[in-house]
Amino acid sequence: MIFGSNVFYPMNRLRMEMDRLFDDFSHEFPMFGRVAGLHGRGYPSLNVWEDEHNLFIEAEVPGMKMEDLEVTVLGHELTIKGQRGNGPAEGVTYHRRERGVGSFSRTLRLLTDVSADKVEAGLVNGVLTVTLPKAEAAKPRKIEVKST
Repeated sequence: MIFGSNVFYPMNRLRMEMDRLFDDFSHEFPMFGRVAGLHGRGYPSLNVWEDEHNLFIEAEVPGMKMEDLEVTVLGHELTIKGQRGNGPAEGVTYHRRERGVGSFSRTLRLLTDVSADKVEAGLVNGVLTVTLPKAEAAKPRKIEVKST
């Protein structure tokens, strides 16, 4: 048996054909496809990290303005909602349509308590950054060790 760069070619080709099939289907029946709704899991793409004082969430939302977005915090959940673009234009024929349109909602479970009244959000170059200050109880606290 020869193992080379083409050993997975048949599987890759099958995957590409399945992707094409579903893309074609979603163009014909947009209410069922990825293209119609950005509401599916995974949009917008997120980066999440923390430091000692804050949680940070970055979301890719190219072409959107702050008035197109809604960011809410309730308990341990952050929700990003929005409306992107217009629906299909009338009287045109799309040859390829990969940029999604429509409403979306993405909810992220927060693993620590945050001060919801101090959350800030900003949009720069198509990247939404949400800064969630940790609640005092969630911040590390140095404990003095006493000798007896």
